[in-house]
Amino acid sequence: MNERIRHWWLARQPRTDLLTLTQRNVYILPTRAGWMLAITLLVLLVAAINYQLNLGYLLTFLLAGSAVVGMHVCHGTLRGLSLSLSPLEPVFCGQVASLNVTLSSQRKAPRYGIGLSVLDAKHWVWCDVPGQSSSRVQLACPTPLRGLHALPALTAETRFPLGTFRVWTVWRPAAPLLVYPQAETNPPPLPAGVAHDNGSAAAPSTGSDEFDGVRPYRRGDALKQVVWKKAAQTGQLVSRDSQQALHSELWLDLSQVGTSDREQGLSRLCAWVLEAEDLGLDYGLRLPGVELAPAQGVGHQRRCLEALALC
Repeated sequence: MNERIRHWWLARQPRTDLLTLTQRNVYILPTRAGWMLAITLLVLLVAAINYQLNLGYLLTFLLAGSAVVGMHVCHGTLRGLSLSLSPLEPVFCGQVASLNVTLSSQRKAPRYGIGLSVLDAKHWVWCDVPGQSSSRVQLACPTPLRGLHALPALTAETRFPLGTFRVWTVWRPAAPLLVYPQAETNPPPLPAGVAHDNGSAAAPSTGSDEFDGVRPYRRGDALKQVVWKKAAQTGQLVSRDSQQALHSELWLDLSQVGTSDREQGLSRLCAWVLEAEDLGLDYGLRLPGVELAPAQGVGHQRRCLEALALC
């Protein structure tokens, strides 16, 4: 029942990438040390009343006043603070996504001992926020599945200055996280190119990473034509033959990956996209309902990986 209430309460929290903490979204409760202090103060008060000890009254009310002041300072450490989430970069499945959170304060006095964490996670990141300034912290978020995911709820808390009260808030960021498929570790060679224009078919790829349009390096070849991956493997400089490459197209098709497992097929296509881009090839992508024309470059690679993630 408590779990159901918790999910209901979290669902009522609005999603936003910028959260300003006020009395409405900051909560406070005594810690275990705070309850122990309350019991101690009660025992001191009873003893002072029983024995009519003026110094007992003084000690009791002095400690109680310190606890009240500590409660006010603790609540004020979070109240008025602004939390903002930086734009997220896509990650590959299995990697840890980094959430960059900026804590900003308009108050002149610094704020100490503020911790942030993914809700229900055990790893906390602690920081101080200078007066009228900001601090940035980085939280780790696991990515077990590909696709477009909503970020988990985050929490911020403090127990400064006495540790007798815990002040916290819960924040649900609005930005989604895009997770690419995990690239296959040892994928098969790239598929053969498809002939066009001159009608000559491209030779199929081999296990030695040779592909269409490769020739020995010639003095004067542009650096972007050099196949650096092959050079690192064999120690020989080879260049992409742009004239021959103009007559063939490399299509990466989900229906031709050689496996019936959909996730494994997407993982193989992901590895092929990375390899084709690394080799400087023009490549296209065919998925159910999606076809991206052959091209190359960072933008084209990103579009292909996004299509694989959302397939």
